[in-house]
Amino acid sequence: MHVAVARVSLHLPGNRDLKGKRRVVKSLCARVRNRFEVASAEVGGNDMLQAADIGIAAVSNSRRHAWQVVEAVVEYVERGAGEYEVVGVDREDL
Repeated sequence: MHVAVARVSLHLPGNRDLKGKRRVVKSLCARVRNRFEVASAEVGGNDMLQAADIGIAAVSNSRRHAWQVVEAVVEYVERGAGEYEVVGVDREDL
C-alpha cells in the first residue's frame, strides 16, 4: 500500500467572514473528492479568514499511481484559482 499526501496552502483575498471561507473550502474539497476519488479536507488555517490549508491523500497499490493522482489534483486546484490563490504546496510520501 502506498499513500501520497499533499498540503495546499490557499489565500482567500476577497473573503470577509468564516461563512464565505467555509463555502469556498467545502466547495473545493467536494469537487476534488468527486473528480479524483481522493480524501480531502481543511487541515489548517481554521481560525484565519483569508487562509486555508487543504489536505489531499491518495492511496494505491502503486507508488507511481498515487503520486500521479496527487499531482493531478494539485494541478486542478492551481488551475481553478479564482476565489483563492495557491501560495504553497507541500508533498509527502507515507
